[in-house]
Amino acid sequence: MKPPRRHSPRPSPRQAPDAPGVPTRRAALRLLDAVLRRGLALEQALDSAAQGLAPNDRGLAHAIAAEVLRRLPDLDALIDSATKQRLPDDAKARFALRIALVQALALGTPGHAAIATVLPLVDGGPRKLVHGVFGALVRQGAMLPEPPTLPDAVALRWHAAWGDQMIEDAERAIAVPPPLDLTLRDPAIAPDLPGASLIPGHLRLDEKGAVAMLPGYAEGQWWVQDLAASLPARLIGKVEPGGNGTALDLCAAPGGKTLQLAAAGWRVTAVDISESRLARLHENLERTGLAAEVIAADLLGWAPAAPADAVLLDAPCSATGIFRRHPDVLHRVRPSLIREMAELQGRLLARAADWVRPGGTLVFSTCSLEPEEGEAQLAAFLGARSDYAILPVRPEELPDGVMPRADGSLRLLPGTLGDAGGLDGFFIARLVRNG
Repeated sequence: MKPPRRHSPRPSPRQAPDAPGVPTRRAALRLLDAVLRRGLALEQALDSAAQGLAPNDRGLAHAIAAEVLRRLPDLDALIDSATKQRLPDDAKARFALRIALVQALALGTPGHAAIATVLPLVDGGPRKLVHGVFGALVRQGAMLPEPPTLPDAVALRWHAAWGDQMIEDAERAIAVPPPLDLTLRDPAIAPDLPGASLIPGHLRLDEKGAVAMLPGYAEGQWWVQDLAASLPARLIGKVEPGGNGTALDLCAAPGGKTLQLAAAGWRVTAVDISESRLARLHENLERTGLAAEVIAADLLGWAPAAPADAVLLDAPCSATGIFRRHPDVLHRVRPSLIREMAELQGRLLARAADWVRPGGTLVFSTCSLEPEEGEAQLAAFLGARSDYAILPVRPEELPDGVMPRADGSLRLLPGTLGDAGGLDGFFIARLVRNG
């Protein structure tokens, strides 16, 4: 009797490889899903969403997703105008249409390429829907409004806090890529780059390029830092020649403020909870030849050995002030997160205040446009700490056109220096400890 014949299992059919350009759009879709459905930051999701892509394709996937997030309300309005039944917000067909339309209407991609690289992202009936809606809108000559429209929830929140003009300024700000600002290690040594200086030790470039290839980078003459982000450390000032001032830079990563303080002559201790983000600070210290003690620690459990002459707390926040660079914050920051961040800021500020010597300086800042993370935080702190008073910011310490508030604090809104390229949104308060 012959043994039974053994049959080899049939090989499973291989999935056809994506056509050129499709993996990049697939990565853009994953990025948008991470932000809009899972609430992740765009940069946080980039590594996993764009895994395996070449650097140029990775950058394109990020650019497509970011542009969708800048223009999401207007893209969705176009899609809804061309569909009989409203697509669910999380429908893959809606995501695919957002990606196709933003390429064709905002990024200059030819229509045939925009749709061809997106259709493989959907199957069956939704593919026909995507093709039909896209084609109908293109034939109608659809356009995206300029400037883009803010999400309703954000516009309502900011309008209540700042009024009509701020909303108009914010919409204009998000329409234009923000400029590239450099902080100079030595204000007397400017790199050979075309740009404008808005305050000593600063250069705003006329054109962007690969940062590491620009003159002065390898020599450590400068580092990239938005002008608004450079102001908190500027307000601490310089150490007199031969002085021995000590400074704490709390929540220091990625380190621009640490570099500023070190360049101004302070003996700096930089503390941050994230070791991975501190790696960038170590790299910049080595590149610039500046020195600081760097500590990875949770500020809620760490304390310095002795009070410092100056303490800078650039506190964790909702980061809504950097929406023009990181448009994901417009869609993932909710009032609950703002409340959570404000509570954390209050705890950190209370601890940081104990680490300032009598007569010393405390600077508190957040890159937030929410009053709960700025003005309200300052009022609560001063109400609880009679040993502190505002040390008013003076106009001569700021770029021309930037003015402190009546109480001596500083609030930067989207319209600040709008004609010169604008600034990120910030709240900054400088305080002195009495006694």
